[in-house]
Amino acid sequence: MSTPLTAPVRIAALGKVAVLMGGTSAEREVSLMSGRGVLAALQSQGVDAHAFDPAERDLGELKRDGFARAFIALHGRHGEDGTVQGALELLGIPYTGSGVLASALSLDKVMTKRVWAAVGLPTPRWVRLDAACQRREDLRAVPDEIGLPLIVKPPREGSSIGVTKVLGYSQMADAVALAARYDADVMCEEFIEGIELTCPVLGTGDTARALPVVRIDAPEGNYDYEHKYFSDDTGYHCPSGLSAADEAEVQRLTLAAYHTLGCRGWGRADLMQRAADGALFLLEMNTSPGMTGHSLVPMSARAAGIGYEALCLALLESATLDSAHPGLHGASEAAR
Repeated sequence: MSTPLTAPVRIAALGKVAVLMGGTSAEREVSLMSGRGVLAALQSQGVDAHAFDPAERDLGELKRDGFARAFIALHGRHGEDGTVQGALELLGIPYTGSGVLASALSLDKVMTKRVWAAVGLPTPRWVRLDAACQRREDLRAVPDEIGLPLIVKPPREGSSIGVTKVLGYSQMADAVALAARYDADVMCEEFIEGIELTCPVLGTGDTARALPVVRIDAPEGNYDYEHKYFSDDTGYHCPSGLSAADEAEVQRLTLAAYHTLGCRGWGRADLMQRAADGALFLLEMNTSPGMTGHSLVPMSARAAGIGYEALCLALLESATLDSAHPGLHGASEAAR
């Protein structure tokens, strides 16, 4: 597949590069794995790239030390939620991935769903429980509204951290307590029985293109933190094995979801295809996807003919600031 990110990269023009990794979120370990992979790939191509951990160094040092751009390999809070993006905007240092608003919206799964629902994009039903609505009587009302089984998760974490599949009323309290360890708000989501899918996007605006879809087969359907990053038991299929029509529809929905949130550079949508009728549902948008040995964007990119090093270089070259895209925010025609 030809994408807007496959043109030759001029290494010298990239300047001194900071690979932001680690950070302070619950996904720190995964971020370090992603960052080390990206750093090695960039250095192997002659880029003047250096590791930079915001948990150990002040971001102001980026300007002082002459960094020309940043590759964001941070995941979760204070890395994928618009905060680091805002700091880089103030420092005037171009960075990879989405800008401040799109990053903040996408990390917050409740806000993501509200935006998608507003333009008619399909997403599972949900209930948000803020800190004042987590009493036992509140919890018992949730399965009555969205059914069982259901998924309980912290809305502003990733990598399946704090996520529980609830099979009965008696499990609600423990599931909500676990999610609340990571976020004051808790999201309860309708469980979709079926096939788990993911679809990356590369590019910005009209040049954005969806990459091949990846179908995920986790043991007993449990695609948790361990199975995402450390287990070899999870099966990944790219080509996905979907029909051509279903593959195209997943890509269409992914692009619509990406544009509606105002994303740029790259991202990855997670979806479910319901077994009962083949209906597709958007779950979330990742604006700083994993780049580890088990990660899905590199896998999909390889299927499109883009190697890991070329992918890292192209993403780095796409680094930019919000000010370069004043008209990016808002739903595109494809999403309406």
